[in-house]
Amino acid sequence: MASGKAVDAVYHVEIPKAARKLRELFYCAHYIHSHLAHFYALAGPDFVVGPDADPAKRNILGVIEKVGLEIGGAVIKNRAYAQKIQEMIGGKATHPVCNLPGGVSKPLTEEERKKIEEMGKSFIEISKFSLKLFDDLILGNKTYKELITGNTYRHETYYMGTVDEHNNLNLYDGYVRVVNQRGEEFAKFKAQDYLSHIGEHVEPWSYLKFPYLKKVGWKGLTDGPESGIYRVNSLARLNTTDGLPTPLAQEAYKKMYEVLGEKPSHATLAFHWARIVELMYASERLMELIGDPEITNKEVRTIPTATPTEGVGCVEAPRGTLFHHYLTDEEGMVTKVNLIVATGHNNGPICMSVKKAAQSLIKKFQVKEGLLNMVEMAFRAYDPCFACATHTLPGQMPLEVRIYDSEKNLWQRLKR
Repeated sequence: MASGKAVDAVYHVEIPKAARKLRELFYCAHYIHSHLAHFYALAGPDFVVGPDADPAKRNILGVIEKVGLEIGGAVIKNRAYAQKIQEMIGGKATHPVCNLPGGVSKPLTEEERKKIEEMGKSFIEISKFSLKLFDDLILGNKTYKELITGNTYRHETYYMGTVDEHNNLNLYDGYVRVVNQRGEEFAKFKAQDYLSHIGEHVEPWSYLKFPYLKKVGWKGLTDGPESGIYRVNSLARLNTTDGLPTPLAQEAYKKMYEVLGEKPSHATLAFHWARIVELMYASERLMELIGDPEITNKEVRTIPTATPTEGVGCVEAPRGTLFHHYLTDEEGMVTKVNLIVATGHNNGPICMSVKKAAQSLIKKFQVKEGLLNMVEMAFRAYDPCFACATHTLPGQMPLEVRIYDSEKNLWQRLKR
């Protein structure tokens, strides 16, 4: 989607309204399948089964055992529905082939619309269940609630997300908004102006850059208003919005902040809760779009006529804000590309979160597996994708590990 929008901009073409709605419809289905997978398969085992549970149980099968086969089947069914919708609109569920400069490759038929509408009703129900599950099993567990709201996983950073003209959440298009640690607006800009606001710091020990807010500057991997570190992803998006434009999601959004006791919330593990709120939003928005009479309009592409030059596309990927920036020659051949993907934005915060969790949790020489898993939970909250984010050519994977004793003397060095 980001690439498709960037190519539209390269060719200076406005896409028809029906094409925009079809893209957003596809994107809602994508969010539903992604958030269901993350919550139930990746995050769910930590909370539904428990962070100290036997690793053999701490997986999707353990979650199904806890919530029941019927619910497990419903999760799988709804993920399959979401994939099917992506296939209907995009030609393929993964790596779709529908976006073209100026629109999409084909319109939606009335028969397809009815099928999607029927599947969409199921999304609302699984979203309701997921919110109730979070209430009952996670918020209803004092230990888990304290884990989410406590200091071990807390970081006070800036936050970035995409909003509409009313500062409501929008996953497909709008303004990129940044708020500070108190929730005050720090910046609000169109995607094409991203380089005026975001810088990228390089460290010799990582193939992944460290984005930061240019107006604050790079001050290292530290919290607080003096540090240019910011976060993206589900909780960051909700932190930057003034509300959600669908009723059930808005209700869940209000409840989340009431329980967390602050907005913006700085609780890293609340990224999982925010995903379930967004799951409801994507489900409701999908139903709005599929009920729009214009969704089956046959006019889905404007043929470009302008000479291609340069363009920026931006969407809210499930993991966070995503920028694609292309420069081309007059034949449309790409001459320069810059991408800032969600995991890139979150690189600094991920490092900070893992370090703080480790320092907070590891107190004794003997470390149990469950404790190490709780350190990993800081990492999993972001759902990082390093394959997309790293800046290196394929080939060897050089690695150096240094082990120090308690007095910070180098004890051993392992190198590949």
